[in-house]
Amino acid sequence: MTKTEQIAIVGLGSMGYGMAGSVLAAGHQTHGFDINPAQVARFQAQGGADGDLDSIAGSIDALVVVVLNAAQTETVLFGEMGIVPAMKRGSVVVACATVPPAFARDMADRCADYGVHYLDAPISGGAAKAAAGRLSIMASGTVQAFAAAATVLDATAEKVFTLGDAAGAGSAMKAVNQLLAGVHIAAMAEALTFGLSQGVSAEKFVEVIPECAGTSWMLENRAPHIVTGDYTPHSSVNIWPKDLGIVLDIARGAGFEAPVTEAALAQFVEAAAMGLGGEDDAAVAKVYAARAGVVLPKND
Repeated sequence: MTKTEQIAIVGLGSMGYGMAGSVLAAGHQTHGFDINPAQVARFQAQGGADGDLDSIAGSIDALVVVVLNAAQTETVLFGEMGIVPAMKRGSVVVACATVPPAFARDMADRCADYGVHYLDAPISGGAAKAAAGRLSIMASGTVQAFAAAATVLDATAEKVFTLGDAAGAGSAMKAVNQLLAGVHIAAMAEALTFGLSQGVSAEKFVEVIPECAGTSWMLENRAPHIVTGDYTPHSSVNIWPKDLGIVLDIARGAGFEAPVTEAALAQFVEAAAMGLGGEDDAAVAKVYAARAGVVLPKND
């Protein structure tokens, strides 16, 4: 039986909130923190522990960081109010944001200076799987980091891919996944709006294409948002300029050309420029629709 641990989750967005709930449901003392106090209050009302991060830093067994990017991750760990220097030796940081592999390696080295383990642990699966404790986690780190993070991994993941004994490999695999995911969303939007231009309704698109070779997980997950005209963000447009930007930065550093990724990135950048950044990433279809002069389904 897994022992009860004290866990802190920083970042109660769509993924972090679900992860916090999964850790709480597994019976652990779980603290949730976010820049939005309403999210913190909501989590505490559901059983989350109270206390500010400074006061609990020295007693937590694991810190799970589910923020937007590398800059926010570094701020949480080593910024002006950074928590790592106050954490106890042998505790672990489980870092879930999409970041460059070199950044993950640097964070691991800096954590080690304080006797704190670092697990490079990008996540995939979406908000529903986060809430159900069924994420896929692409993890790399020392044997000790995996052992220290076992409670978090058991509570939040259906699949944990062990990708190496040093930080960076998990983030490299996440970059590969994000390349495909971002391209697939843009390709779905292009295909659906192309179909509209040819008289294929969005409803027929989602009936037929998921049964054909051209389907993808992203198509099956995101195209229904367009059919209903509901762009409530599950994963927002603004995620993709960041994540595909990371992919292209890594590619450039390796001398690798990624023209399809560049084309997909351009669509998300244009969507954000149209004021769609806070909408669900399926809203990239509006870029294609505007160019083609086709009408997307409305949310009635």
